[in-house]
Amino acid sequence: MSTSRLLSPLHLCGKSASLHRHKSAVSVSVRSLLCSENQKSHRMMASYQPSLSIDNINPNVKVMEYAVRGPLVIRAGEIEKELEKGVKKPFKEVIKANIGDCHAMGQQPITIIRQVLALVSYPKLLDDPRFPEDAKERARTLLKGCRGGSMGSYTDSPGIEVIRRHVAEYIERRDGIPADWQNIVIGGGASDAIKNVLKILICPIDGKKPGVMIPIPQYPLYSATLAEFNMAQIGYYLDEANNWGLSVDELQRSITEARKTCAVRAIVVINPGNPTGQVLTKQNIQEIVKFAHKEKLFILADEVYQHNIYDPNSEFHSFKKVMHEMGEPYSQMELASFMSASKGYMGECGLRGGYAEVLNMHPDVRAQYLKAITAMLCSTTLGQACLDVIMNPPQEGEPSYELYLKEKTSVLESLKVRAKMVADTFNSMEGFSCNTVQGAMYAFPQFKLPPKAIEAAKAKNQAPDAFYAFELLESTGICVVPGSGFGQRPGTHHFRTTILPQTDKLKDMLDKFAEFHAQFLKKYS
Repeated sequence: MSTSRLLSPLHLCGKSASLHRHKSAVSVSVRSLLCSENQKSHRMMASYQPSLSIDNINPNVKVMEYAVRGPLVIRAGEIEKELEKGVKKPFKEVIKANIGDCHAMGQQPITIIRQVLALVSYPKLLDDPRFPEDAKERARTLLKGCRGGSMGSYTDSPGIEVIRRHVAEYIERRDGIPADWQNIVIGGGASDAIKNVLKILICPIDGKKPGVMIPIPQYPLYSATLAEFNMAQIGYYLDEANNWGLSVDELQRSITEARKTCAVRAIVVINPGNPTGQVLTKQNIQEIVKFAHKEKLFILADEVYQHNIYDPNSEFHSFKKVMHEMGEPYSQMELASFMSASKGYMGECGLRGGYAEVLNMHPDVRAQYLKAITAMLCSTTLGQACLDVIMNPPQEGEPSYELYLKEKTSVLESLKVRAKMVADTFNSMEGFSCNTVQGAMYAFPQFKLPPKAIEAAKAKNQAPDAFYAFELLESTGICVVPGSGFGQRPGTHHFRTTILPQTDKLKDMLDKFAEFHAQFLKKYS
């Protein structure tokens, strides 16, 4: 063993060096050399400057923001740590109503989904009699579609073929019109699938930056992604007075103004709405399609909440079906529609399963789109397997059907009750107005703030609704997202809250909210 291994700098520097004074002159020399090298190393570390600084990183990353995981959520996490350490608060827990994370808020998994995931993850369970035969058959089908019969293998970049076929069959059942499995691309959640399509649009036109029309209020994935991709965000306001409906006049105003500075390439529509909870009528969708055709826009239809319809007078209509019914030329327009395993009745957010159905894309463009997807290899296989069960659920007569139907119905009926509970509560509070939550998983109420509160917000350099949300968090432990993170008409104040806390906890949350609001008005009036 070498001398340098025997004599470490820890032993040779400082007080411990006295233990070695009896060593030979050679040992002393080695000690001196090692101490010298150690000091030199410290000097080098002290003078080292990182190659990356805030001034030389991607500027697009610096400007992008994602409100649903922003400063309020960071503070909520800090408060949770404080509670764990025994810090006294006027509440016992943080209620994270900021994000549509169903299972985190107490929703139980759908049994058949978790059974299939267990079976494909550990195929020896296929011999276990506790698993129903239809779950085993689904698992065998999935494993057969994997290389080496293992979910640990890479899949084709657009996803496992049999799952893509099941997605197409699901769309056919939903819309009553044919769907080609080769138009299906599976991604790591709808977010991944959406970004893959937006990526194709990054190209200046006639020297102008590309732009995308998005609804205001919008889901911050879009504003964040457009900032990341250095694309122009073109907001069109939803009509709050008309239950967050969409006006063609507003679309025209928005695009006319935007074309002065950018090249408008596409329009995003979120239906059912996030954060607004509205469900578009068929007539509204037809108007959007005609507008997109006139303005030569690619349509991105975010339809991840298509199962979440609560209002008896509302119905989900897919863009694909409406365009098909409208006939040519509308049925020939470019469309990408998106669906996710994260929402609906299943709420499997963490598994990251979603799909895009991409229609009428030029063959040359489609080839480049698919090429870009191959660079990411493939989405997670467990997310794909989860999506498969959603697309290919138990049918009547199969062993799992009755339990599946009971669980699915229970989740959606409970969400329907909670949607009404949330809207009714906010509408009963002074200064609040909240549209009917027709669908999705959120309410986006408007509230009026006293001038004194607005002045206090300015003094803290905060948006007024962010100021309100921070006070709510510190006083009650309830975490919501300020409307300024989604976009809103100037001079209005909103926040987004989920309807996901289980009924008892939601009632408790709303009671605390009402009490806080009364105290807030008293404090700042």
